[in-house]
Amino acid sequence: MKKLSLLVTVLLAVVLAASTARAQQISGEYVETRNLDVYTGQCFANSEIGLTGEQAIVAWRIAKGEWKGVKLAGLHVVGVTKAADTLGNQFTNPFPAKSVLILDEKANAEQRAALQDFAQTMGGKMFDHIVRTEIAPISLTMEYHGEHPAAARVQAGKLAAISTRPINSFDKVCGHEELLYKPLTPTAHTMPAVAELDQFGGTGLDVTWSLSGKRSAFIGNFVR
Repeated sequence: MKKLSLLVTVLLAVVLAASTARAQQISGEYVETRNLDVYTGQCFANSEIGLTGEQAIVAWRIAKGEWKGVKLAGLHVVGVTKAADTLGNQFTNPFPAKSVLILDEKANAEQRAALQDFAQTMGGKMFDHIVRTEIAPISLTMEYHGEHPAAARVQAGKLAAISTRPINSFDKVCGHEELLYKPLTPTAHTMPAVAELDQFGGTGLDVTWSLSGKRSAFIGNFVR
C-alpha cells in the first residue's frame, strides 16, 4: 500500500512539473538576417566565408508566455551584432562581438529587463558585450503559406528594418544551392528567405548597412 501511495505521489509530481513547464513556455515568431548568403552553393560560399557574414540582425515577437515570471506576450526585441569573423563558421571564432539591443517601447521597465535577459539567453555569445540599448516602436509581421512562413517584415523605429520574400527557382545561381548555415539562435522551425531589405542605421557598432537581394534570411518560429 505504501509503495502504491509513493508511486501516486511521484506521478503527481511529474504531472505537476510538466504542467508548470508548459505554463512557463514562451513562443513566437523569429526573423534573422546576415550579410552573407545562408542558402547558397559552394561557388558563392567560398567567396564570402571569412570575408563577410560578421553582421546580423535577429528579431523576436513574443506571441505568448512569460520569461522568469514576467509576462511578455505581444512584445518584441531586436538584436544587432557586429562580430570579429563570419558568424556560424565552425572553423573560426567570431567572438567577441559588439551588439546593440532594441527593446519594445510598449514594455514597462520590468518587461524590458526580461526582454534583454531573454535575448541574451537566446543569443548567447552574440550578446555578451552589449554596447548600447535602445527603446523604439517595433513591429514584426509574418505571412504564411499554410503552416509554413513565407515572408516577414520587421521595423524597429529608424534603427533597423528587414523585409523578406520566399526563395524561388531564379534565386538558384549555382544550380546546387543548399542550406549551409543554421539560425544563430534556438528555433522551432525556420525557412531560408531572400532579404529584400536588411538595414541597420543606429550607432554603437561603428558600422551601418543597407543590403538587398541576398539569400541571407531565416524566418519562422521559436519555442523555449
